[in-house]
Amino acid sequence: MVSSICLSPPTRSLFDEPLAIAVQGLGPRQQVTLRTSLQDETGKLFQACTHYQVGDNGELDLARCPVLPGGSFSGLEPLGLLWALQPQKPLWNMVKWDVQTPFVLQLEVFEGHGEPLWRLLAQVQHERVFLRDRVRRVPVREGRIQATLFLPPGEDPFPGITDIQGLGGGLFEHRASLLANHGFVTLALAYYQYEDLPQEPTELHLEYFEEVVNYMLQNPQVKGPGVGLLGYSKGADLPLAILGAAVCMQQSGNLFRGEPAAWPSLGEERQSLGEKPRKEGCSCPFAWIQSCTDSNQQASFRKLPPQQISTLIRVSRQQRQRLR
Repeated sequence: MVSSICLSPPTRSLFDEPLAIAVQGLGPRQQVTLRTSLQDETGKLFQACTHYQVGDNGELDLARCPVLPGGSFSGLEPLGLLWALQPQKPLWNMVKWDVQTPFVLQLEVFEGHGEPLWRLLAQVQHERVFLRDRVRRVPVREGRIQATLFLPPGEDPFPGITDIQGLGGGLFEHRASLLANHGFVTLALAYYQYEDLPQEPTELHLEYFEEVVNYMLQNPQVKGPGVGLLGYSKGADLPLAILGAAVCMQQSGNLFRGEPAAWPSLGEERQSLGEKPRKEGCSCPFAWIQSCTDSNQQASFRKLPPQQISTLIRVSRQQRQRLR
């Protein structure tokens, strides 16, 4: 009996879209190893591997069958072979530079468990794409702005988001392209180490980001009355600095130049935040942003009336546990 891998969607899917994986034509109760492989644009290899025991009918459905010990993850994880991909080169991050080309995912099924994996039973390739059909990618060079705009298909206005990456420099488009697939006009923004922008983030001018916000607000394809700012790491610092939300921001050698009018002086209102600064940094009512481990670093508190701006901050469980 010939074994085969069944995927849904079969040949191509969005990078953030679920992928159903099943294997047919196996022996009853047969032990097999499944492996996924992916090469990034620099040729670095990422892999995930896990062990299964097939059901009595000779079929393996990853949505119903939990993994056996000894692989890249445990439990019932239908998408584990995707999110558990690990670099063969330690500490290497998977980055997508050209969102107009897909990642090619290789799925393989081997007989038995353990190393080496010697008898290949089935294999298939699947493309993980970053742009849905008819999503437009438009380079933006207007004033000082260096960015790429992604427009969903259609003529109606859509909600607008500016995506600000963390430290590392350059222009990253992968997240902005995925958001556009789901109906957001998204601007992937560069703010240093790109074309004629500053090469180091030693001084960040808030007027640059104000110009970006105004560009989005004036775009006829952006549905007002406001726009969203999305960021992580230093890219999360910047929207909070721009908006003046009630947060603690680490000034880790990066100088912010310019104060929007929305930044009132906190003064004696500091206690209204509800929590005092801790030894390793500062906290706020709704989230921990960054720890300030260097005694020379200063924390900045800013407060904005909550009815004006909605703020969502996500913090990993591991980061929260560090504060205890």
